[in-house]
Amino acid sequence: MKAWSNIALGALCALACAGAQAQAYPNRPIRIIVPYAAGGAADITARVVAQKMGESMGVSMVVDNHGGANGGIGTDMVAKAAPDGYTLLVDASGPIVVNPVLYSKVPYDVVKDLAPISLLTSYQYVLVVRNDSPIASLNDLIAKAKAQPGALSFGSTGVGGGNHLAGELLALLTNTKMTHVPYKGSALALADLLGGQLSFMFDTIVTSVPHLKTGKLRAFAVSSAKRSSSLPQVPTMAEAGIKGFDIGQFQGLLAPAKTDPAIIARLHDEAVKALKDPAVAKRLGPDGGNEIIGGTPEEFSRQIKSELTMYGKLVKDANIKAD
Repeated sequence: MKAWSNIALGALCALACAGAQAQAYPNRPIRIIVPYAAGGAADITARVVAQKMGESMGVSMVVDNHGGANGGIGTDMVAKAAPDGYTLLVDASGPIVVNPVLYSKVPYDVVKDLAPISLLTSYQYVLVVRNDSPIASLNDLIAKAKAQPGALSFGSTGVGGGNHLAGELLALLTNTKMTHVPYKGSALALADLLGGQLSFMFDTIVTSVPHLKTGKLRAFAVSSAKRSSSLPQVPTMAEAGIKGFDIGQFQGLLAPAKTDPAIIARLHDEAVKALKDPAVAKRLGPDGGNEIIGGTPEEFSRQIKSELTMYGKLVKDANIKAD
């Protein structure tokens, strides 16, 4: 009986300590790992949201860039960090839902090692061609791809990049063969599209909009199930005739697994509050080519599991190899 009493007392003490920790949180600077170089989409999102969250919580939130391995190095750092709420992760789709199904081995288990806090933003791709392209429409593109298998080429940020996967999904859904040309960044691919070396591209909306406005590019469809608030006049792939096409990218806030649920809840509330700030919404919303989300941890968790399944099937069906 004495042994059981000691166990029960220990459990109560642990709960009390955890509760006290959550109530005192935060009492020192919080580090946010971004697994990419400074200046990219995830980095910008992290810095804008972190500044507003830090102001509200009364602590410094320091963004720390750790790129490499397609985002895997920084993601693994957070997966193995202490679950105390002082090391967080702002990550994109790649390391979370693509790397685990694209590579034979990754050093972290997304579902077991990370705790979703909030889906911050998402963005779609837009299928674009050069303005003087002989391809007149999406239906025309598909017809040409069927008539000349492999003749049409599309660029991407590299094997496993979101715009690469979008191109492969288009080929699978239309039973066509197209030639993928990987680049070290979307700017290089877009330059070759504008130069006439590529047939088409799934580009990020924010980088295509200036060329759409000047008439250098034409847009056929956006890659999401819903129209983009940045390009409301452009139909979705489904509206353009490709049913079942829905692919994009997200940026979300996560913590190490086993972080106190009370701390997760606090961080979620603060992140959502930050996203609702007019200055943040303007910086990250349609002007930045994004959709503001701010979903719950449970919603983010469900999306991660759903996309792991979706991308796993796509990578297998398209026979995509990265290692």
